[in-house]
Order: sequence, then structure tokens, then C-alpha cells
Amino acid sequence: MFTGIVQGRGTVVRQRPAGGGMVFSLEADFALPDPEEGESIAVNGVCLTALDIRENRFTVDVSPETLSRTGLGALRVGGMVNLERALRLSDRLGGHLVSGHVDGRSRVVDRRAAGDFTLFSFSLARSLAKYVIEKGSVAIDGVSLTVNSCEGERFSISIIPHTLAMTTLGALKPGDLVNVEVDIIGKYVEKLLAAKSTEPEKGGGMSSSFLAEHGFLK
Repeated sequence: MFTGIVQGRGTVVRQRPAGGGMVFSLEADFALPDPEEGESIAVNGVCLTALDIRENRFTVDVSPETLSRTGLGALRVGGMVNLERALRLSDRLGGHLVSGHVDGRSRVVDRRAAGDFTLFSFSLARSLAKYVIEKGSVAIDGVSLTVNSCEGERFSISIIPHTLAMTTLGALKPGDLVNVEVDIIGKYVEKLLAAKSTEPEKGGGMSSSFLAEHGFLK
């Protein structure tokens, strides 16, 4: 698990095809103390296994399935990625719970300045847009962000200068594609409600009316 609080950026130093997938060698712009061979590192929000860790360099294998669902296949030597090491149980949860299992891709629709902040608008497939709620959380290329507003298949996010400087989001422009992971809690709630709807009616328990009554649904 991760928090979406990116620790720094990484540069692709080598890449090669392997068994239908890809192998990337990455160099982080921050130290990797106490490295553990096989530890999980989120690369642009994708949970990958770090191998051959030497100082601040490591290698990751990316499967064909991951290449088909994320933007990692478009990476080239010299390309930049966001990096986050896996969460320890003793760590602060500064962002939100991020699994590192990307749900799909989103396209930047608009970017404009809003005072000292930068306002981005994104489009998202309807199958995923239903999980995005106003003031909820979403991970964009591994960065935990708060949704400003959402309507239909679009949502907007206001990003602070620090986040733009510390991540690859500062280089985004209209038309670019990003990896998206929606809030995992919404997906679990949806599945629980779907399972309950097929069961015989019983008193108590969780229901859509219960969630609406307590402000979780509108």
C-alpha cells in the first residue's frame, strides 16, 4: 500500500522488451536507505517490484497486462516518473490509501492558472467517473489529490506549487494521458451493496438509504 505522497522523481536510464513486457532501469533523485530486494515501489502510481537495487538505482519488470492498462509502455530513456516506496505500518498516512493498482487512464482537458495554484480538468471513462466525488481523493500518476469538482465524465483538481515542483504533474499539458486510481473505499462499498441487494431482506446492516441518511451518498 501507498499514500500518494510522492517522495521524488525517477529517470528512465535503460529499457528493453522482455517476454511481451518491459524491463526498466530507474534512477531516483532521492536516497533509498535500507533497500530490500523485492520491495514494492510505486512508479507513476503503479505498484512494481524493485530488483537489483544499487544506491538510488533499481530495475522493475512490467507485465503485458500492466502495459495495457497504464502509460508505462510510453516511457522512453530520459523520461521522468513519480516514485513512492511502500507504506510502513508506522508511517503517517498523509494522503489516502493507494493500492498501486491503476484503474485506467485519464486525459488532461484543460490547464490554467488560478492565482498561485494550477487548475487541471480531466476526462474519465464513465465506468470510473462514478467513483470520483467532490472533495474525495484520487491518485493521478501516483499523486494523492483532492477533487475540486466533478460532473459527468469530467473532474477538476487544484494543485499547489510544491506538488507541481516535486512531481511530474508540472509538465502536464492538455491532451496528455495520466494513470488514475480511484478511491478504493468506493469500490468496496459498491460491491457490498451489490451483494446485499441479492440477499433476502434483513433488518439493520448497510444499505444505500443508510449511506444517504449519513451523508455518504447524495
